[in-house]
Amino acid sequence: MFKILEKRNLAPNVFLLRIHAPRVAVAAQPGQFVIVIADERAERVPLTIANYDREEGWVDLVVQASGPSTTKLSQKEQGDELKDFVGPLGVPSDFTELSDEELKKQKYLFVGGGIGAAPVYPQVRYLSERGIHCDVIIGFKNKDAVIYEEEFKDLDCTLYVTTDDGSYGFNGMVTAKIDDLIENEGKSYDTCVAIGPMIMMKFVCLTTKKYDLHTIVSLNPIMVDGTGMCGACRVNIDGETKFACVHGPEFDGHKVDFDLAMKRQKQYMNVEKTKGQQVWRNA
Repeated sequence: MFKILEKRNLAPNVFLLRIHAPRVAVAAQPGQFVIVIADERAERVPLTIANYDREEGWVDLVVQASGPSTTKLSQKEQGDELKDFVGPLGVPSDFTELSDEELKKQKYLFVGGGIGAAPVYPQVRYLSERGIHCDVIIGFKNKDAVIYEEEFKDLDCTLYVTTDDGSYGFNGMVTAKIDDLIENEGKSYDTCVAIGPMIMMKFVCLTTKKYDLHTIVSLNPIMVDGTGMCGACRVNIDGETKFACVHGPEFDGHKVDFDLAMKRQKQYMNVEKTKGQQVWRNA
C-alpha cells in the first residue's frame, strides 16, 4: 500500500496528493507517468508525475475530480493508502537525453493549460537545476483556477499567467500569449513544450507552426490502461499508428492527428460522467 503523506486543495475540484513511493521516486524522470488504483473497486488511472523527491521518496500527483476514479482519488485524505501505484512509465522528455552543455544552447518555452501546469513543473525544475533559464506560460479559465504559480516562481524561469476572462494576469488564451511574446516582445525559441487539454494543445501547435517552432505535446489525456493492452490511446503520428502510453506520452505536436485523438477521447465521456456522479452521491 502507498500512503498519502500530504493532500492539498489547489483549486475547485483540483487536489495535490503526495505519495510515499520510494522506488518510483528514485527512478522518475520529467515527462513520465504512473498508474494509480485508489482501492480494490477502482479503475486504473494514468497520471503524469507532477514532482518527486528521490531522497525523501515521494511523488506528487495533481488530480482533477471528473470521472469515477479521479473522484475516488480526490476523496482520499492524508494518512490514507492507495491500493496500487506503479511506475514510472512512459518515455522521459527528450531533453533528459541531452548534456548540460547541449541544453544551454537551447531556448525553451513551456505552456501548461489548466492542470497541465503541474506536469510542466518537473520539466522546468529539471532545467532550472542545471542553470538553464526558460519561459513558462500557464493558462486558466479564471483566477480561482490558477495553480502552481508560487512553485514556478521558485525556479529559474520567467512566468506568464493567463486567464481566459482576464481576471488575473494576461487577458487571453495561452496561444495569444505565445503570439505576444514572439511578435511584440521579440522572443525566439528552439522548442515549445505544451501540456494540457487536447484542444489547447491542438491550437498551441497551430500557433507555433506559424513560427516553425518545434513543439512537443503530452498525450496523457487519452490514456486508459497505460500499458498498451487496451488500445484506447492509439494515435496517428505522421501517418503511423502509435500508442501514447508506450511510445509517448510525448510526441512531436505538428505530427499529431488531433481531430482523431479527440474523437477517440470522447468515446468514454458519457460513461465517465455518469459514474462520477454516482461516486459523489455515494461518498
